[in-house]
Amino acid sequence: QVQLVESGGGLVQPGGTLRLSCAASGTIFRINDMGWYRQAPGKERELVAEITSGGITNYADSVKGRSTISRDNAKKSVYLQMNSLKPEDTAVYYCNAEITTTWRWTTNYWGQGTQVTVSS
Repeated sequence: QVQLVESGGGLVQPGGTLRLSCAASGTIFRINDMGWYRQAPGKERELVAEITSGGITNYADSVKGRSTISRDNAKKSVYLQMNSLKPEDTAVYYCNAEITTTWRWTTNYWGQGTQVTVSS
């Protein structure tokens, strides 16, 4: 079994900062790409940022320059630092990872989501 557990969401004022964390656990052989997605009410889930196992990153235009994705392979974790937050960043944020299990089965896993609300 593989689990992704997010933390760090909450209520923040416009212009504020937030750091999301996601830790993977379970029968993991290798973690490949990791990323963060978000889904606002009434909208489709969208990519926020992603990072390869080698550290190559990609960001949505809406967060580029305001966010930094990083990972700690030893801790099986991925992080998203968000600065200069805007009300339109309000959404449920989901961690995603492509994981190869100890049975050599590779698939995408999702966390349960963490709410980020940007409001004064």
